[in-house]
Amino acid sequence: MANRHLSRSVVMQTLFEWDFRGHVDSEVSEIIERNVNEFAPGMGDVSFIKDLVQSILAKRPELDEIIEKAAPEWPIDKIAMVDRNILRMGLYELLFADRKEVPAKVAINEAIELAKTFGGETSGKFVNGVLGAVYKELGEPGKDEISKKKKIIDIPYEQMPIQNLVGAVVFAKHDDQLMFAFVHDVFGHWTLSKGKLEKDEDINTGVVRKIKEEIGLDVKVKEELARNEYIATHPEDGKIRKQVVYFLVESDYETLKLKETGGLDDARWFPINQIAELNFYNDIFPIITKAVQILNK
Repeated sequence: MANRHLSRSVVMQTLFEWDFRGHVDSEVSEIIERNVNEFAPGMGDVSFIKDLVQSILAKRPELDEIIEKAAPEWPIDKIAMVDRNILRMGLYELLFADRKEVPAKVAINEAIELAKTFGGETSGKFVNGVLGAVYKELGEPGKDEISKKKKIIDIPYEQMPIQNLVGAVVFAKHDDQLMFAFVHDVFGHWTLSKGKLEKDEDINTGVVRKIKEEIGLDVKVKEELARNEYIATHPEDGKIRKQVVYFLVESDYETLKLKETGGLDDARWFPINQIAELNFYNDIFPIITKAVQILNK
C-alpha cells in the first residue's frame, strides 16, 4: 500500500535523525511529528509510524547483533547511517511483524526500495544481501506461497510428515565442577546441539553422531531428558511435525570444534553457575534445568 510505503520512509528518516542526534529517546516523539508534517502532511493515522519506531528502538540491541552476524565484515558503527537504520526496520518487520500484515518478502522488498531511494549506489544490494541471509536462515518463509497455500492448509495434523530429530545437554567434569557445552545461533540464543536422524537410525546412535558432527565431541549417553514436538513449515514440503528426543550426555572436557553452518556461529563451555545468565529459548531452558537437577543429585 502506498500509505505504508510512505509511512516506512518517515520511520526510516526518524530513525536516521534519532541516530544522528545521539540516540536521545526523549526526542523521538518530536522527531516523528516533525517528519510527518514535512514528508507526509495530511496523513491522518500515524499510529503505524509511532508503533514501528518504538518497536524497533526497543529491539535495537538484538537487531544490531543479528545485523553484525549476518554481515560480520561490517561492525554496526561502520555501516552507513541510512543503511543501518533501513536494516533495523527491515529486520524488525522480517522477524517480529505479523506475517499476515507484512509477509517476509514485503519486508525485504520495502527495505530494498528505501535503500535505493535514500542510500548510496550499493545500498540496495547491501540491504538485500543482509536481509536475504537472515531470510534463508528462517527457512525462506512465504516462498512460493501461492502454489503451496492449498497444500499446507489441506494437510490434517495426523497426515503431516514427521521428521525425527535428536538433541542433547552435553556436560563434562573439569576442575571439580560441572561444565556444559552449548551452541549459539545467529539470532542471539544459546541452545542445544540438535539434528535429524538418518533413516532407520537408532536414537542413541543418532545423538552420539550428531554431537560429534556438530561440536567434535565423543559422548556417552546417560539418560533421556525430554521429548517434544513442534510444527514447522518447509518451503517445499509444507507443514512438518518435528519430533525431538533430548538426552543427557557426558564427554571429556575438550576443545569444541563447531561445524561450519549458516545457522550457528559459536560453541562454548560454561560452568554451571553461569547457565542462568545465558539467553536460551523458552522451550530449551526447562530441559537444561532438568539436566542440572539430575546431575546435582
